[in-house]
Formats: sequence, C-alpha cells, structure tokens
Amino acid sequence: MPKETAVYTHGHHESVLRSHRWRTAANSAAYLIDELRPGMNVLDVGCGPGTITADLAALVAPGRVAAVDTTGEILARAAEVAAERGLDNVEFTTADVHALDFPDDSFDVVHAHQVLQHVGDPVQALREMRRVCRPGGIVAARDSDYAAMAWYPEVPGMDAWLELYRRVARANGGEPDAGRRLLSWARQAGFTDITPTAANWCFAAPESRAWWSGLWADRTVGSVYAEQAVSGGHASAGELTSIAAAWHAWGERDDAWFTVPHGEVLCRA
Repeated sequence: MPKETAVYTHGHHESVLRSHRWRTAANSAAYLIDELRPGMNVLDVGCGPGTITADLAALVAPGRVAAVDTTGEILARAAEVAAERGLDNVEFTTADVHALDFPDDSFDVVHAHQVLQHVGDPVQALREMRRVCRPGGIVAARDSDYAAMAWYPEVPGMDAWLELYRRVARANGGEPDAGRRLLSWARQAGFTDITPTAANWCFAAPESRAWWSGLWADRTVGSVYAEQAVSGGHASAGELTSIAAAWHAWGERDDAWFTVPHGEVLCRA
C-alpha cells in the first residue's frame, strides 16, 4: 500500500495547537452532526489535539471512536482531552491514512478535518477511508482553501504571507487549496453519492481577530513551518519577521476582517 510522502507543514508548535484546540464539532463539523447517532462507530482521521474527537465521541456514545494521527505526542494530548471530559469510548493509535490498519467495513462514519490538504495522495487517502467504512456509511472530509481566503484591510505583507505559505505547503507535498478539490478527489476515489457543501470561519470581532493574528504571527517565526520556510530557501528569517509584523498590524486594526472558506463533502459508501 502507498505510504505518506508529504511533510506536515504545521507541526505541533504551541501556536498551531492554540488554533487546533479551538476547533469543535459545532464550528468545524456542523455538516456532519445531523448524520451522527448514539451507538455509531466512528474513525477520526488526523485527530490532532482531540477537541473535535471528544465532541464526536459524546455524540455517538455508547458507540466507539477510533482516533488516529501520525505521532504519539499529539495523540497523548488528545487522550488528555478525552479523559478531562470523562469519555471512555475513545481509543487512540498512530496511523497512515494511505494504509489504515483496520479491516474493511469497520466504521459507520469516517471523518477527516483539515487532513487531505497535508497528505501526498488525497485520492488514495479517500479510498482507504472508503474501504474501512461500512456499506451505507459516511465518509466526511472538510478542508480549508488558502487561495480563497480573504481579508481586509490590505495591510502590506499579508499577500506575501499567503504566497509563502502556499509555496511551502506545496514543496512539502501537500495541496493548500484543497477545499475546492474535495469533490473532484472524492469522485476519483470512487464515490458516486456525494453531498458537497462549503462553510466559513470568520475572524472580525476584537478578541477573535487578535487571537487569529497573534497565532499566525507566532507560527510564522516560531514553528516548524518557519523552519521549513528558511531551510527550503523560500524565505529568510528577516522576511518571516516582516510577515509576522504584518499579521500584528492587521490584527490591531478596528476594521480588520478575515474569512477562511472550507470545502466539505459527505460521501455515502
């Protein structure tokens, strides 16, 4: 079976986890919630720090959730979230979405949030998700689309951030504009019963724009992404510092507004 070839662009720096821990089923998987029922067995692919996972586990209890990611470090953090919420129906294990270590037809729902943009072969990943989903079950995927992100005002340096991020992500083997491709990838993976939708995150209220600009400024200079940008010859440390300053300048504007669009697909296996 194919194995992962892409490098994860974000890493697990605190500035990344600050963003990922904010995610919930309500703000990141609303398109899936109405399909969930108590007693379902769910696979959460690329669970990260586990906040969405925990919400899914609460919704399907006494059903089981298998949560997988690529490293034990992030799975340990996810397990802490489940324990803090008193959930005993979640199991955590490392996995490669291109070659999942589960039998055919194992799950009622297979879910992946912001995963396919980071993998080397998203179509193969969807095929594997389909393989482990029972007939009549659901494969659900949601990914952002960087090229479609929009902000106001046009603070100098923000365009440089977007161009740099997309270049680094593609050099790592991923596809940062995944959201618009989900329907195509799902069709290539063999799905025929697909419900495609879209949804946005919006950061414009004072607290949310300060949070969003701060985490991206920190990520730009202090995370694995920053190291990849410099070591890959995509940017200098000075250029990263300038981009981080642009994020701070944008976040300090009273009229600042930022939207993150997402593509979504619900695929019936």
